[in-house]
Amino acid sequence: MSIPTDVASLQIMAHVFKKESLNSIFEKTVESLVEQVPYIDWVGIYMYENLDHKLVAASSFEDDLRWECNGELKFPITNSMEEEIGMMIVRSRHPIAFDVTDVSTLETIAAAIGQESYAN
Repeated sequence: MSIPTDVASLQIMAHVFKKESLNSIFEKTVESLVEQVPYIDWVGIYMYENLDHKLVAASSFEDDLRWECNGELKFPITNSMEEEIGMMIVRSRHPIAFDVTDVSTLETIAAAIGQESYAN
């Protein structure tokens, strides 16, 4: 199950390390995960602004699959000072879609996003 996630991760990390704009990185993240990983149906990235949670990128802004998903993973996005500055949410309609390798790869993606957003 983890090979598609790894492929998407490589595309995302290449984008991060090219020092693209933060919005471009967010868009590439949601796009790559949904397009490359057949069991990921929705991805959203929320950034915290004061007490608000702002959805800054999503594979679909109209339908977040909240009520249709069978699996959901949430990954905190933290800056270099380990402060939580956002959240990446990944949803699947498939039951038992994710394995431990998916989790560690998605954690790595969230960490890279956090480091890049602190740098910008």
